[in-house]
Amino acid sequence: MEPPSAPGHRGHVPWHRLLLAVSLLSFWNLPATAQITIESVPFKTAEGRDVLLLAHNATEDTLGYSWYRGERVENNQLIVTYRIDTQAYTQGPTFSGRERIYPNGSLLFQNATQNDTGYYTLMVTKNDLQREIVTGLLRVYHPVAKPIIEANSTTVTEHEDTVVLKCLTNDTGVSLRWLFNGQSLLLAERIKLSQDNGTLTIEPVRREDAGNYQCEASNLGNSNKSDPLRLDVKFDSAPGSSSGLSGGAIAGIVIGVLAGVALIAGLVYFLFIRKIGGASDQRQLTENKSSDFNHIQDHSDKLSKKIDEVTYSSLNFNAQESKKPTSALPSPSATETVYSEVKKK
Repeated sequence: MEPPSAPGHRGHVPWHRLLLAVSLLSFWNLPATAQITIESVPFKTAEGRDVLLLAHNATEDTLGYSWYRGERVENNQLIVTYRIDTQAYTQGPTFSGRERIYPNGSLLFQNATQNDTGYYTLMVTKNDLQREIVTGLLRVYHPVAKPIIEANSTTVTEHEDTVVLKCLTNDTGVSLRWLFNGQSLLLAERIKLSQDNGTLTIEPVRREDAGNYQCEASNLGNSNKSDPLRLDVKFDSAPGSSSGLSGGAIAGIVIGVLAGVALIAGLVYFLFIRKIGGASDQRQLTENKSSDFNHIQDHSDKLSKKIDEVTYSSLNFNAQESKKPTSALPSPSATETVYSEVKKK
């Protein structure tokens, strides 16, 4: 065993030194009547980690400390003895090489094992050779291995299949619980667990059961979770499979369909009325055009009749022959007929 002042072994946690420093400071300020107590730090630890049996309320008049395995002071169960004035220590028959004693009487277990679990007794010897004996408990647990999930199927059909998930672990004395999408699984009438929580049964399966499942194994010291297992649920989206819809959803669908029908009917009515109105306007326009045409025709006929009533008369003018001009142009006939239009009044 190494002396208390020597550096710690590999794996020694630095926070232990801070904790011991606080304990040493307390050593000089406590009243002489304080009773020695032992505290396990941490309270429980996993196998392979360090754990400290911390001695509280050590006094100035202490001559030395002796640690024993078990609940009694027996020489064959001695682990180590430390004398303060000489800083000398003595190894006992149960010393394993992983124990380290400190000047305040605390005992450190490095790389603790499950075999270290149990009661330990500290005997404090005063300068007047009076003795004070106190016992403490050390708890070391085996690390929980990662469990695995076994499933009868990871792709199932809604309302038809049953899902059976099993949490498998080699550890004993562990507690099991199930998680769904990272949260604690809520049980229901169709979602049940076996007595030991190791088997999860979902019967019948529904679409809302699709997601990630995990199981967690734990003991008083630590815990471990399995890898997520993905469950996929197939469901029929045909109209006949709408039995899973709630009453509100069905009512909403019906209202939506009726609203659509009303909208289409309104649109058809609007187009029909517009078409009827257009045809009426076209007929009225045709009749107006026909009336105008008949009016123009009548006016034309009346005008034609008036034109037919025009009489013509001929007038003969006899012009006396004037002196022949010197020009070579032929002279007009001596007699010309001139027509004039005379309108009947």
